[in-house]
Amino acid sequence: MLITCPYCGPRDLSEFTYQGDANRARPDPASTEQQAWYDYVYQRVNTVGDHKEYWQHSGGCRSHLVVVRSTLTHVISSVGFAREHDERKSATRHKSGGKA
Repeated sequence: MLITCPYCGPRDLSEFTYQGDANRARPDPASTEQQAWYDYVYQRVNTVGDHKEYWQHSGGCRSHLVVVRSTLTHVISSVGFAREHDERKSATRHKSGGKA
């Protein structure tokens, strides 16, 4: 599988480290609500089709990326910087009154 790093271009999967699901919203760090943290840590949705994932180009430029990958075919439809994805999530959270 090849992942196209925005800085380095197409690179083999072995240069990257999977960092987790990019669809999940982390609870407020100050939150003491145990159910919210339990859901964040343990509850997973088994997505079929396109899925957003965090990856790091650990064997190259060390950028953190958001990769949209099909869980059925492993075809990658887009790659972008994680900071841009996080900024959009943050803007959505602020517009909706704190809920992502």
